[in-house]
Amino acid sequence: MTIAEFNNCVDLYADKLYRFILKNVRDKDKAKDIVQDTFEKVWLKVSEVSSSNAKSYMFTAGYRTMIDHLRRDNKQSPLEDKLQAIPASSSSYSDLKEVLNEALSHLPEVQRSVILLRDYEGYNYLEIGEITGLSESQVKVYIYRARLFLKEYIGSVNAVI
Repeated sequence: MTIAEFNNCVDLYADKLYRFILKNVRDKDKAKDIVQDTFEKVWLKVSEVSSSNAKSYMFTAGYRTMIDHLRRDNKQSPLEDKLQAIPASSSSYSDLKEVLNEALSHLPEVQRSVILLRDYEGYNYLEIGEITGLSESQVKVYIYRARLFLKEYIGSVNAVI
């Protein structure tokens, strides 16, 4: 990939990558750091990446960088800081987006990532597998389990609204 193709790739996919990372880490500053680290990793491999695979490579690098940051943060945070899932329908929420974000925050990081890539970013199962390093069948299983959890966690829409 040439420098111009790299710059074009950054212009085209930076916002999508940032949105994906932000939905997972829920911290704007941390998401910006992860995206910046991702661009640095892609830049270091710019001569090895073809322009046709740039989007997939960028999201794969972003996903793996995010996982590295999350694992490092989990090792540093005390266990008592972790909250148990409390059903959202028992809380008084008025915003469906807030309820969905709360429910997503209780998913394991792999399930949250595949759900966000599928439902928010619109990737197909094969592309998600390439980004996350999972097989297509594993992606389907994680998406199914995440959707079951979200359905159980959120409950009926009438209870939320």
